[in-house]
Amino acid sequence: MNFLTSILLGLIQGFAEFLPISSSGHLSLFQNFFGLQTAEQSSLFFDVLLHLGTLIAVFVYYWEDIRGMVVEFCNMCMELAGKRTSRPTAQSRSLRRMILLIVVGTLPLLLILPIKDQIESLYNNTWFVGGALIFTGVLLFVSDRLGKGRKTVRSASLLDVLLVGCAQAVATVPGLSRSGATISAGLLLGFDRKFAVRYSFLLSIPAVIGANLLTLVDAFQAGIEWSMLPVYIVGVCVAAMSGYFAIGVVKKLTDQGRFGYFAYYCWGVGALTIILSAIFLFVNM
Repeated sequence: MNFLTSILLGLIQGFAEFLPISSSGHLSLFQNFFGLQTAEQSSLFFDVLLHLGTLIAVFVYYWEDIRGMVVEFCNMCMELAGKRTSRPTAQSRSLRRMILLIVVGTLPLLLILPIKDQIESLYNNTWFVGGALIFTGVLLFVSDRLGKGRKTVRSASLLDVLLVGCAQAVATVPGLSRSGATISAGLLLGFDRKFAVRYSFLLSIPAVIGANLLTLVDAFQAGIEWSMLPVYIVGVCVAAMSGYFAIGVVKKLTDQGRFGYFAYYCWGVGALTIILSAIFLFVNM
């Protein structure tokens, strides 16, 4: 692991985590076709730190939403304890509902835990990754053209967000984009475009934190090379900056009705992946 590799992995993590092109799919392709070590192969601790970098990007971009939800959550706890009796404002009710929607949307991820190992085994199946990327493209293309809804945090139902959460859970397989799946699901369910993007990225917070906590335990058990910390920090900074930029790109293109443009990229990479898989199979016969 050197600074160049750290920067490259940070860029891949930052851009592919939020652009609807599947970060796991791209990391799988780089690993299988070009022999590039993934962050997890280099160090589980570095893998955790890279995800922390993209989490920082979400916190910075949606700081006002996150701060408001934290404050309202504390207010709710104080009310339950009988230490606060003030009447919630319209803004506070909206923030409380967003908290509820995020909690409900996160629940389907619990169903993935028993099959976590089976999902991870798909990372070496480039045929599957290629097909999943093509499917991601179809999902982006269709949702961008059909998504003309107006549901917001106040009108989206619990069933709506539960279905978006199911899309997030399915997107844990490599080649399916988490942001692409959740934004597309939201658009197809009638979400307003701005709300679909906002909800998708806020929904990623508990998912990333939960996954990192599980990985962090394994990282400490495997051991941490503290001498590599400067190299790791560079990767984290790159992931955070590129992730922040990627969130802005997705938000802008979705607002403009051009979210489906990413479909062409996914189709191209997916088709190329299948072609390369066939070539590698033929060469190794």
